[in-house]
Amino acid sequence: MQVKLGFDNEKYLKEQTAAILERAAKFDNKLYLEFGGKLMYDFHAARVLPGFDPNVKLQLLQRLKDKSELLIAIFAGDIERRKIRADFGITYDVDTMRLIDDLREWGLNVNSVVITRFDEQPLATQFIHTLERRDITVYTHKAIKGYPADIDLIVSDEGYGSNPYIKTKKPVVVVTAPGPGSGKLATCLSQVYHENKKGVKAGYAKFETFPIW
Repeated sequence: MQVKLGFDNEKYLKEQTAAILERAAKFDNKLYLEFGGKLMYDFHAARVLPGFDPNVKLQLLQRLKDKSELLIAIFAGDIERRKIRADFGITYDVDTMRLIDDLREWGLNVNSVVITRFDEQPLATQFIHTLERRDITVYTHKAIKGYPADIDLIVSDEGYGSNPYIKTKKPVVVVTAPGPGSGKLATCLSQVYHENKKGVKAGYAKFETFPIW
């Protein structure tokens, strides 16, 4: 009996690559793409989509690597609390280092790491030094007063504009994190704010297993 193909990874890669680049072209070739869920070892998606390769999103990034770069966001409070990633049993800061190493093994380099809602927490500061010793660029974002309700303040120079601008070169900037609540969305929107101030009509989109336009 012929086995039916449940999920066509090659078709997925071809169509998602084209869709992401097409989306970036609509925003002055500058798209901040928040990657939700698991970037690698996505066994949940593999369970519900028979045939799905748990690392197909990494393969997608490989196909996009000439047009994309990566930022990793991690919440300073998670570092300070030594928050554990349940599936691997390691802290978020250790997982961030593992993620950087894994991405490099796949030929993907991380532009920088963003420590979000940073307030000089001791363990977060120590982690910054660890990253810098490995020649990894680090940015820090402070908590924005009134976030996420006070729109007028948030979308101003005192809100998103108070965060440092992260220099990127490629059309697609993928923002990922070791887990939820790490500040991916705020990092993306801070960048979009800065880009628009510079005259670049950058855009934002969310990508889970599939894009959310």
